Amino acid sequence: METVPMSRMSDQEENRTPGSTPGKKMPQFLAAGAATLVALSGGCALAWTSPALSLLKAPDSRLAITDDQGSWVGAILPLGAIVGALPSGSLADRFGRKMFQLSLAPPFVVSWLMIAFAKSVGVLYAARFLSGLATGASCVVAPMYIAEIAENSVRGTLSAFFQLMITVGILVVYILGTVENYDVLSWTCFTLPILFFAAFFWMPETPKYLLSKGKREEARKSLAWLRGRPDVGEELAAMHTLVEEESIAQKNTSFKDIISSKTNVKAFFICLGILMFQQLSGVNAVIFYTGTIFKAAGSGLPPTVSPVIVGVVQTVFTVVAAGLVDRAGRRVLLILSSVVMAICLAALGVYFKIRGTGLEPSEEAKHIGWLPLLSLAVFIIVFSLGFGPIPWALIGEFFAPNVKGIAAGIAVGINWTLAFIVTLTFTSLQLSIGSDVTFWMFAGFNAAAAAFVILFLPETKGKSLEDIQKELGGTKTKTNP
Repeated sequence: METVPMSRMSDQEENRTPGSTPGKKMPQFLAAGAATLVALSGGCALAWTSPALSLLKAPDSRLAITDDQGSWVGAILPLGAIVGALPSGSLADRFGRKMFQLSLAPPFVVSWLMIAFAKSVGVLYAARFLSGLATGASCVVAPMYIAEIAENSVRGTLSAFFQLMITVGILVVYILGTVENYDVLSWTCFTLPILFFAAFFWMPETPKYLLSKGKREEARKSLAWLRGRPDVGEELAAMHTLVEEESIAQKNTSFKDIISSKTNVKAFFICLGILMFQQLSGVNAVIFYTGTIFKAAGSGLPPTVSPVIVGVVQTVFTVVAAGLVDRAGRRVLLILSSVVMAICLAALGVYFKIRGTGLEPSEEAKHIGWLPLLSLAVFIIVFSLGFGPIPWALIGEFFAPNVKGIAAGIAVGINWTLAFIVTLTFTSLQLSIGSDVTFWMFAGFNAAAAAFVILFLPETKGKSLEDIQKELGGTKTKTNP
């Protein structure tokens, strides 16, 4: 007979205690919300090219950049994110999740100042690279922070906050784009990393990190605040035992530790695959060039309005995903997401095939001018339900503590490498093989993503981090209802 592990029994008992009521979980929601405000700046940086490039390419622009320069302005952020992601896990292990994450605010602030005062395209390149460094680092450390402060029953929901804040940042930029003013866009974005620093400064360091540094009393205070009750002795003792075991395994950790363990190899393979397919879905091409896509499609909507509609849809359904991820489960949402994204991009490819390559759409295409908006809106909906938030949750859930820093940094670095490649080559692909074939190619990647999830991804809904490690190692566990 299959037994419920002690960790699962503790979770079930915890769910019946007053300390586990929704009100008592509020501190965890506050801490996760403040921590993920850093993603607000990342979302703004990601979407900034959509309104900014059209303003910078205008004849009366103070820079008047070329199409090639515009492509690099968009693509250099992912390049910076690669560099920022790789060492971030190790730096968070050394300096703490909180302190390292707070250190990401200054690079964002400086990058927006450089963008606001830029008088040459070289300054824009440098600013975008700097914001990329901070964005890539945040993709590593914020999920780590959330995984270490959250109870099992809300870990998926809190992890979805990261993607939610990215989508809110994207929406902010799309709305600012309707003003069509470069200075308004730049200075509004400048205020957001300051907001993050002011909010997150008051949040606690994770109890696990404090215990790893021998700060037991600080860890107790942190855990008591996060759980909303003073009686955390039992959970703290169990956490301390785990931290001591992990500290032995964590000494002199290197990449060899990832490939020397079957469990670590499996976790790394799955997370790397999911993060790769997140970028191969084509989402960054859609976000970076939303306005351009709608203009090319001949949509009757103003080019500054269609991105706002997409941004609103994306934000609303990321909120929905936050409520579903701990109920529906990771697997079903990822499968739904990838299959529907494949259909949407295939439909978009059909539209561009009908449209033709002329400056004006064909007569047949004019009758289905609604299709690009519908396809991209549904694409964003299902991306926001699955492949948007869930990969970041898996980073915090899958990696063993002794390799989490190194493995997460490498996985996120490869994620941003693909983002860089997709962003830089998207326009070239459209010109060389056509928009129709380009979108069909991304549709194929999404179909492959569905197959990957079905074949390799175990469900982690309701399972403790310890149980997830056991299952990756081949031990079956029972999911907490």
